[in-house]
Amino acid sequence: MIFRPQFFRGVVWALLAVLSWGPMFPLAKRTLVSIDPYTLGSIRYLIGVAVLAALLAVIEGRGAFSYAGRFLHAALLGVIGITGFNALVWFGLSFTQPEHTSIILALQAPIAALAVWLLRGQRPAGFTLGCSVLAFAGVLLVITRGDPRGALSGFGAGGAELLGDLLVLLGGASWVIYGLGGASFAGWSALRFTTLTGIPGALGLCVLNAIAVATGHASPPVVDVLLAHAWQIGYLSIVSVVLGVFSFNAAVKHLGTLDTTLLLNLVPVTVFGIEAALGRSFAAVELAGAGVVIAALVANNLYLRRRWRAEQPRRAA
Repeated sequence: MIFRPQFFRGVVWALLAVLSWGPMFPLAKRTLVSIDPYTLGSIRYLIGVAVLAALLAVIEGRGAFSYAGRFLHAALLGVIGITGFNALVWFGLSFTQPEHTSIILALQAPIAALAVWLLRGQRPAGFTLGCSVLAFAGVLLVITRGDPRGALSGFGAGGAELLGDLLVLLGGASWVIYGLGGASFAGWSALRFTTLTGIPGALGLCVLNAIAVATGHASPPVVDVLLAHAWQIGYLSIVSVVLGVFSFNAAVKHLGTLDTTLLLNLVPVTVFGIEAALGRSFAAVELAGAGVVIAALVANNLYLRRRWRAEQPRRAA
């Protein structure tokens, strides 16, 4: 077997992203009991972006902070991907469960395929559409626990779990746009792209937080509460933002989107494992639904890889 350093580095980066993001949802769910999602999103990205900016200055120099005429494009991606993802996912997670969040966010590959179809007119292959339907059906099994009518009834009675799931889905769509838009910044390093989109994204979160406080939807941050959750905020800022987002972008550059997405299917597996270790029990239908989602995503990924490889000789010719 031929050793390919770029492929090996990409796998390492992707696994680092998995290890960074897997514990993020269980930890955030428990932190949101004390800190509102607006404050949590703002603080974690302010800290994370500050660290990223320091790294960029040291590694690439001051010149790397130039947007080179692409500020509006980078800012738009940052606001959609980072502000949108954090605002929607953290707010949604305050209503729903960590395992729901992780399995819904695993739908980003089917969402991306549908987005490309809608925005660019590139219809996915029939196999991809079939896998997408299966994946969405599996997610439905997980979030309704096999009882859609009962879940809808609970929502009507005041239960907000399904609303949380919907917000998480919209947050995942925001991240898909961020990932698709990143392909047009091929000349930027992963660190530069992460930092220069993270700055406007973090500012967007601060503006959203200020609006929430001003309108009474959130309370001003309490220093004692933040200090009491210092290590949780540290993990959600340094590990999940700095290491996680940077590792994701680095993996995409080394492996491409397909291989990176395949490995990121380990995130929901990690979340289910952590929740089980913390004492959560899952119904058989929830585990079956999660299995259907992961199997459908893996099958589609392998299909796309095989199709891509088959097209290479034709393109070379």
